[in-house]
Order: sequence, then structure tokens, then C-alpha cells
Amino acid sequence: MPYVLCLDCGATNVRAMLVDDHGNILAKASQPNSTDPGTENPEYHVWNAERILRQLAECSRRILSEQPEAAAQVVALTITTFGVDGALIDAAGQQLYPVISWKCPRTAEVMKRIGQYIPQERLNSLSGVGAFAFNTIYKLIWLRENRPELLEQADSWLFMPNLLAFRLTGERHTDRSMAGTSQLTDLNTGDWSEEILGAIGIRRELFPPMVDAGGSLGTLTPEAAELLGLPQRVPVISTGHDTQFALFGSGVGENQPFLSSGTWEILMLRTAHAALSPEDYAAGATVEYDSKRGLLNPGLQWIASGIIEWVKATCYHGESYDTMDAEAEAVAPGCDGVKLTPDFLPSDPTPGSLTGLILGRTRGHIYRAAMEALTLRLKQRLEKLEKVGGFRSQDLLLVGGGARNKVWTQMRADILGIPIRIANVSESTVLGAAMYALAGAGVYPTPEAAREACGLSYTTINPGPQREAYAALYA
Repeated sequence: MPYVLCLDCGATNVRAMLVDDHGNILAKASQPNSTDPGTENPEYHVWNAERILRQLAECSRRILSEQPEAAAQVVALTITTFGVDGALIDAAGQQLYPVISWKCPRTAEVMKRIGQYIPQERLNSLSGVGAFAFNTIYKLIWLRENRPELLEQADSWLFMPNLLAFRLTGERHTDRSMAGTSQLTDLNTGDWSEEILGAIGIRRELFPPMVDAGGSLGTLTPEAAELLGLPQRVPVISTGHDTQFALFGSGVGENQPFLSSGTWEILMLRTAHAALSPEDYAAGATVEYDSKRGLLNPGLQWIASGIIEWVKATCYHGESYDTMDAEAEAVAPGCDGVKLTPDFLPSDPTPGSLTGLILGRTRGHIYRAAMEALTLRLKQRLEKLEKVGGFRSQDLLLVGGGARNKVWTQMRADILGIPIRIANVSESTVLGAAMYALAGAGVYPTPEAAREACGLSYTTINPGPQREAYAALYA
């Protein structure tokens, strides 16, 4: 039986998983991940790529030592991680500066004055990517302004999965799905934008050739195979930005809305066309490259479970979600006038608020008000996505940790007025990456054939009795 070794670098954990050719996870191991403070400022956030690679290798050796027979049948390795982050590498392969994390605040000021280089509206329309301070473009401008000598020394810029792959194969490539998060590409051509690069003074030669998802990033060196605990060298298959592979791994089709619900909620669509207006970008819209070349992923994102976690830490002090959900279910739709404004980020124009608290209102009111506010935000963003994609939602496909919250999921169905389909996969990102890796290794002719072989299933939550109450409240 052929297996794929998936290395998944997340913001809170790094993981290795062994996946068979029918999408079953045979073994997995994880270690905690976190940023380090920057040397220039303790409030800066950077990733230690060497430490992350070491942790991934330790996770890999652990699961492969438990499955020695499977280890000999690994036909491909793939790496998936968060977007935008990367590092400068010189010709000798030395990393010139730490990986600036998407969490780092240093780039916020750069984004505010991007007009010195190129108008923000022009940048958005060229790249398709929304104005987020963590985008790659702002990291490179910061380096140009503060460490210009490093850009002179650099041979290449490698995004995080390509940086890790380079350490394992010795080859330099760019995952197309990662490039699509950078705000440096041209939405119409699918290539680097000469206009954007020229405006910010970054040479195109800094970026290695793009590789589509499922393409080869090289073969493990003998040293890398030993480091990972593999008895043989295997090909490394391109699967870069985790969001795109969560989309594919969930089974979502074209023009079907998809919601990944975690600390952040990411509402996206797989479509051949995406026409966004300046007003859409002002509302937080963005467009990224889909895992399949030729398709695009327009979407919106906002902090979500991060707010639920704040309610839990503030009001419930370590009590279980079962307790929270029971108290929220006892509160009527509308929360007896308690309202929460879910603007909790430092970059939000106005701070969040909690209103309607009087004697008799409880922490259950606050918790339910948070879920209602986030669901109303979802409703507004879904309506906007429908306009951008030119479609009408028949249902919503849901994955992620937020899908396990039954009260919140039922509330989504009631407020949206459409069924919520929950993908019965616990690891949609890893599964999607494995599907592409299996196709890249020749086990299946296409990623779609691999997905069909995995036999995905779903649980459907239909609108319930409270739908009419919500319709009256939030018409």
C-alpha cells in the first residue's frame, strides 16, 4: 500500500502524518510551535525555521519508527503551512534573516504608507490580494528599508514550505499557492507582476520558478531521508498554502461556499472568475490562487474562535464547552438585547463592544451574543461573496474546530437559512495535501481521482425551529 508523509507546519503546532492511498491517517505526531521575539524589538515575531525542521523531523521519526513496514512504502513527502512568510537565502544556501512571522507588527506601518511606492487600490487590483499587513510585499519592503544589504546578498526568496523543502532536497522552487498570497503576483497572468516588483524595487530574479500543486520540488537527499527516518529517498511534492488544500480536502466543488472555522474564519469559493471592487477590498476581501491552476479563491476572513476563546477565558475560567453550550442554549435568539461587536483586532478602526448588560443577564448571554455576532458577520460576508462570484448559496460546507460546536453550527443554519454540511474529516488540510501528493507520485492520475478514492462523507445540519425567530430579528 502506498503512503504519503505529510509535514504540516501550523502556527501553534507542527505535525507529521502518515496517510494511505484512501485518505486514512495511519499515524501522527505533533509538537508545539511558537514564534521567537525579534532581535531588534522584543515585540517582533519571527519563526526559527531550523528549529521547526528539527521538530518536524522528530515527529516524522516517531511515527515511522512505529510503522516500519509502512515507512518502506512511502512514495512521496509533502509540506503544507501558513501563507505569506518566507526568508532570503544566499547563493551558498545560508538564510540571511529570520522568517518574519505573519504575527509580527513591524509591517503594519509599512502598509499604511504603501502609497509611497504604489497606490493601494492599484496594488489590490493588480494582485487580487487584499490589504493585510502580514502580506509578503510588506516584509520585503521592510527588509529593503531596514536591511538593504541583505537583498543585495540574497540569491532567492523562499516561502516557508519551499525553505523547508530546500533543506531537504537542495532545490529552490516557489509553490504557486504560496506566491498567490504574497500580493506580488498578477491576478490575470498568474505570474509575478513586473509593475509591482518594479514599484517596490525588488528584482524578479529573487523568486525561483513556480511549481503547480502536485509538481515536484525535488527528491530527498540521503541525509534528509535519514533525518526523517525514511529508509529511502522519495520525491517531495508541492502543496504549499494550507488554506487551499483544506478547500480541496473537504471535497468542496466549484461555486460552493466553504468556511474554515478556527481562530480565524476563512470564507472562500473555488471559481474561474472573481471580480472584486474597491469596496470589496475595503471590506476585507481577497483573491488567492486555487490549488488547481486556472481556478481562483475569492474570500474574506475575520477573527472568530479567537473571540469565543476570549469569552471562555474571561467568563468561564477553565470550565468546559459543555457548560458554555448548555447556558447558551437556555438563552433566546437575540440574547435579550445583549449585543457584542466582534472587532477585537488592534487594526480594527473601532474597538469591539458589549452592550445591553443589565441585572439578570448572564455569562450565557455574553457567550450566545458572541456566536450570534460572528454568525451575522458570516451572513454579511456570504452575501458579499455571492455577489463577487455571481452565484446563490444552496448550502455551506464547514470544516475546522468551529464545526464541532453544535450550538454555533445550528445557529449558522438558522441565521443563514440554508443547510450546513460538515465534512467528516478531521484533517482536511493534510488530506487535501495527501491527495495532491498521491497524484504527483503517480498513484492516481489526478488529485480529483485521489479525492474520489477517499470516499468523503458529510453531516448535514438543516435550519431548525429558531430560523423564523432569527429571520424576524435580522431581516
